[in-house]
Amino acid sequence: MKDMVEAEALIAKMGEAARAAATELAQAPAERKHAALIGAAYEIRKRAPEILAANARDLEYGREKGLSDAMIDRLRLDDDRLRGIEDGLRAVAEQPDPIGAVIDEWDRPTGLHIQRVRTPIGVLGVIYESRPNVTADAGALALKSGNAVILRGGSESLHSSEAIHACLVEGLRQAKLPEAAIQLVPTRDRAAVSAMLTAQGLIDVIIPRGGKGLVGLVQREARVPVFAHLEGICHIYVDRDADPEMARKVVLNAKTRRTGICGAAECLLIDWRFYTQHGATVIEDLIAAGVEVRAEDELSKISGTVRAQPDDFGREFLDMIIAVRLVDGVDEAIAHIRKYGSQHTESILTGNDATAEAFFAGLDSAILMRNASTQFADGGEFGMGAEIGIATGKLHARGPVGAEQLTSFKYQVTGQGTIRS
Repeated sequence: MKDMVEAEALIAKMGEAARAAATELAQAPAERKHAALIGAAYEIRKRAPEILAANARDLEYGREKGLSDAMIDRLRLDDDRLRGIEDGLRAVAEQPDPIGAVIDEWDRPTGLHIQRVRTPIGVLGVIYESRPNVTADAGALALKSGNAVILRGGSESLHSSEAIHACLVEGLRQAKLPEAAIQLVPTRDRAAVSAMLTAQGLIDVIIPRGGKGLVGLVQREARVPVFAHLEGICHIYVDRDADPEMARKVVLNAKTRRTGICGAAECLLIDWRFYTQHGATVIEDLIAAGVEVRAEDELSKISGTVRAQPDDFGREFLDMIIAVRLVDGVDEAIAHIRKYGSQHTESILTGNDATAEAFFAGLDSAILMRNASTQFADGGEFGMGAEIGIATGKLHARGPVGAEQLTSFKYQVTGQGTIRS
């Protein structure tokens, strides 16, 4: 793409097609949307060798670009991850259709009957990095919620995204739904991103899914509303009343299961009393697993730790690195998280109900957990089938963004020749 003019022309053409498709989708029977998703899931299985071959090309491109191991892991597809994509499409298909659902209804003394009813947003623009599975997740959730979507995947995942997108389009075709309902921007040119961010009147909301650089760019430059989280600086607090064996298991999983996802724990807070009673087992487990533990003060004396620097707190590592600090009780843990957190996901490990209630009341992150790994911060794990991302804003959508969160509402008012006096 030679210049911004070409990019704007491309997005304008895609946007007009998407708006026409959105009008049709808003009225499409639930059965046809279900059929399109089931058809797409079948195509993922049928075309698995093609998708994996496309992914191999992307992995080679990513390595040539010097992507980190965590980013390569996000990009990689294998048989298990393809089954996960297929299962996600089927799970979204089987969910209740949100469109037309009555959220609330009531009668007025005037004789009016009022209903608040779910309706599609319109056209979504999803901009993402690395993870080709987002192509399927975003396409499926947009379709289920009656929205058209324009997808702009990361340059390093272009071939994988194109292969997955072809499966989605085939599902639409088989279900006799407009193929423009799910479109993929066919270029690596970054000008297309800028064109999407300023496509007022064509795109109704932008959803970025990626690192701090991408999300920050979108939030600075977008001229349309944005659902986003800037960083996943997730904390896990081991309270004085935590079960020590539970703490060892949950902390290790929260950090090491997958380090490159936004729900990975980046900071571990340990209550002083827990540490004096149970020692350094939680930290020693992390070190044994290959995690670089950046600790301060008393904890830095533990063999194998690295002395923490001030900027290690409030940092998203997305790697086998974690910052660790001792705190004196839940109030100090809350104060730390308020200062350094990103309002994404925080977890408390405790057997004390009152302490857990204080933790939940004192923080306003999108997701708060008790006695569970932060790795559960995921729409699929919340029963949504999939997610487009995690929203940490306070308007419209918070936490995992699934099909229901991709709807707005309208009022349907019925009278009987009712007039206002």
